[in-house]
Amino acid sequence: MRVGILIISFSVAAALCSADEASPTAQLKSETPPAFTPQTESFDYVRRTAMIPMRDGVKLYTVILIPRGAQRAPILLTRTPYDVDERVGHESSKHLSAVIGNTDVADELVLNEGYIRVLQDVRGKHHSEGDYVMTRPLRGPLNPTNVDHSTDTYDTIDWLVKNIPESNGKVGILGISYDGFTALMALFHPHPALRAAMPINPMVDGWMGDDWSHNGAFRQLSLTYWYNQEATRDSKEKWWSDHFDNYESWLAAGSAGEMARQRGLDQVGFYQKFLAHPAYDDFWQEQALDKLLAKEPLSVPVMLVHSLWDQEDIYGAPHVFRAIKPKDVDNSKVFLVMGPWFHHQQRLQGDAIDDIRFSQDTGAYFRQVLVRQFFDHFLKDDAPPADLAPVTAFETGTNRWERLPGWPPPSEGGQTDPVPLYLQPGGKLGFTGAVAAEPGFEEYVSDPAKPVPFLRRPIHLQGDGGEHDWQTWLVSDQREASSRTDVLTFTSDILTEPLKISGSPIVNLIASTTGTDADFVVKLIDVYPDEVGREPKMGGYQLMISADIFRGRYLDGFNQPRPIRANEKERYRFNLPDANHVFLPGHRLMIQVQSSWFPLYDRNPQTYVSNILLAKPGDYQKASIKIFDAGDSFVELPVVKSR
Repeated sequence: MRVGILIISFSVAAALCSADEASPTAQLKSETPPAFTPQTESFDYVRRTAMIPMRDGVKLYTVILIPRGAQRAPILLTRTPYDVDERVGHESSKHLSAVIGNTDVADELVLNEGYIRVLQDVRGKHHSEGDYVMTRPLRGPLNPTNVDHSTDTYDTIDWLVKNIPESNGKVGILGISYDGFTALMALFHPHPALRAAMPINPMVDGWMGDDWSHNGAFRQLSLTYWYNQEATRDSKEKWWSDHFDNYESWLAAGSAGEMARQRGLDQVGFYQKFLAHPAYDDFWQEQALDKLLAKEPLSVPVMLVHSLWDQEDIYGAPHVFRAIKPKDVDNSKVFLVMGPWFHHQQRLQGDAIDDIRFSQDTGAYFRQVLVRQFFDHFLKDDAPPADLAPVTAFETGTNRWERLPGWPPPSEGGQTDPVPLYLQPGGKLGFTGAVAAEPGFEEYVSDPAKPVPFLRRPIHLQGDGGEHDWQTWLVSDQREASSRTDVLTFTSDILTEPLKISGSPIVNLIASTTGTDADFVVKLIDVYPDEVGREPKMGGYQLMISADIFRGRYLDGFNQPRPIRANEKERYRFNLPDANHVFLPGHRLMIQVQSSWFPLYDRNPQTYVSNILLAKPGDYQKASIKIFDAGDSFVELPVVKSR
């Protein structure tokens, strides 16, 4: 036994010596080939990637999905800052339906009609080269370079039609939100191969009524977007919160500028630009796409798509339609679709928003009928006919689609008739001005320390349920607000016949404040009957139909802020978002007026400071606000008279 043990010991020692004496240049051959060729012949599509060169030498990462066997197929292009690989990253699947995920409005066209799908990272984001600039302006005073989204789209399309032999050389561009913005930018000096554009919920004027502010009131949640988008190229750095209730988080920070400082946003370029341009100056006006497109020749057919309860970009699409439709002399190039959706719901199930139900899948109708007809007609070689009205609008209340000749639709007087709906003493609402009576106003105290929440608290917009609450907040029941002492509520008698509105309600508010600045939130609400037999929980529901905020310092013009004259009557006139709604018999109309909508919008300190983002704690003061209601204040409703 001892001899055996000795032999084994010598063997181990020899092996160790051999390992120590191995050549330092010896290698174990890699099991990974220098280049691996996937075997995808059984896939029902071909995937290609390309770094497409732009005119300044920057290359943009592009993914091309071609249905197997496609010939003379149209191309559908989307340009996005949201990471193409993450959006169509299921390369291991052999089926195109799994790759595109069935969450795009163009899915049916790609899967059933053989369209080629192309997606591209915009310059400066993810796998594309170059520098990222938030909503990069057109070449000109705000952009001294020779490139913008218009030129990048032109150069991309030029490469695609020359390098995809399966295509018919016709390209359509589409996208939602930011991608809708890039679709609109393609309309400036468009490539000849661009034959159709579908901007959906596009970002159009960030200051006036889309993402960044509404009528001068800053949407604080913009800071979270700027952080996520601009902190890093790959958007891996994410906004963080130290409270479960976002209301508490923003209130603890104080001003929006202080929250930005705490999160390090002073390092981010777009925040610095917004800080330098708090009013609606040339910086904002010269990149408002509705104003710019109004000056641009119309050559590419456009279908603008709008969501009636869009929590992010409720301004853009209708304003672009108003700007460019007058140039559509033969009524064949510019179309508007208005659906009962939240932001981007067109690509999803569309039979309801939370508790508000529409009795049909409006999203499926949009995709399978309207999207298909539009792109088939303008992009296919055989150009099948399209039965598209100038305006296709869903009428909420009655829950039906309408085909309209224009927007707002013509009424008996040639246009929708504005009808004043008066705020009356005692919290009443009616179509006749009240007889003047003492005191002639309603009054409330606006306290920045206790702002009115835009959602029922706790407001938690991250994690489970957060996205749902954000998407659906515009249809949330307003009874919580109507019970507060700092919210004025005016209610009509019960309707005995239908009342239809189509267009933008216009607020005419006569008010005074003890402060030198103020915000005014006005909501037009449909109050359901006290009892709803089929849906008991909808009894008395207060559904916002149209609502918005106005920053008082801009009462003389959005580019010329001034202090409000304390304790003096001032007129505040502003538009609410477009609506296409029927208030049914048995329902009532309601107007709510308040002075904060937090934390979606930053708090007005109610003492005039040059830049509210930089307000100090001592600037925030209570104010007593009077709303004059003896025939003074009213909302013009765009009433459609029955024929």
